[in-house]
Amino acid sequence: LPSKIRRSFYLNISFQINKYAFSGGRDTVEEHRKYGGNCDVDISYQFLRYFMEDDDELESIRQRYANGELLTGELKAIAIKEVQRVMTELQNRRKEVTDEVVKSFTVPRKLKYDY
Repeated sequence: LPSKIRRSFYLNISFQINKYAFSGGRDTVEEHRKYGGNCDVDISYQFLRYFMEDDDELESIRQRYANGELLTGELKAIAIKEVQRVMTELQNRRKEVTDEVVKSFTVPRKLKYDY
């Protein structure tokens, strides 16, 4: 993709998450620091559950958010970075798919039933 489109794509991810991802955070920073956030309803955290590969890091983020150490904006920033990483990886893998690869998956062949 041209760099202008790529920048727009990443800005769109950032905009969508910041604007529309429901937060499990509290109404004020003070309340959030005191009571912590709710990871069960926080969409940014749910994105991380699906996309983050490091389970220890995910658990650390969950604990810090639930304890009020990590604010909603900080959690969203982590989620944005992770979604952008996954999308970049997906785009790079798509570049590797050639007509021959597609053809190899769509050629008619006899199915094996071993049950």
